[in-house]
Amino acid sequence: MGLLELFILAVGLSMDAFAVAICKGLAMGKPRLSSSLIVGLWFGVFQALMPLLGYFLGVQFSSRIQVFDHWLAFFLLAAIGGNMIREARGEDEEEQNSSLAFGTMLMLAIATSIDALASGVALAAVGADILYAITFIGITTFVLSAVAVMAGSKLGEKFRSKAEIAGGVILILIAVKILVEHMAEGI
Repeated sequence: MGLLELFILAVGLSMDAFAVAICKGLAMGKPRLSSSLIVGLWFGVFQALMPLLGYFLGVQFSSRIQVFDHWLAFFLLAAIGGNMIREARGEDEEEQNSSLAFGTMLMLAIATSIDALASGVALAAVGADILYAITFIGITTFVLSAVAVMAGSKLGEKFRSKAEIAGGVILILIAVKILVEHMAEGI
């Protein structure tokens, strides 16, 4: 997996956290830099830990799934992307909460990084350098989330669903690319 592909994956995975961070910033009104960094750290750390966990699960089963690993990566990433698009198009209004309490942030960090767990399985399937990948994903999510908190009061709700849809489309495109590359190898 090249740098561009990894960057695109990192941005795609960070869109849930980005959207929640925008809402955090919106709820805070005028967020302080420290609040922005706290949100970014929570989301960045969890977006790095979940793919690592998924990777180790994927490696445990790699000998059994090698024959269909490209299909697994395709379906996992496509399903994550499709789910992000579906959620973005939903009418559910999420409560805006400015709290940075441990329990609140833990739940948000887990909820926004579940997709990254499945991406870790996909990273194992394609033989990615996991330490490089999780560092890149974590830093990308940290930066995007911290910026999103600061921008949240200015951008508001109108960009939230667009960010989630963009993230979903990006993950689906990566899934298709993995499948096409594998099929091209067989030709």
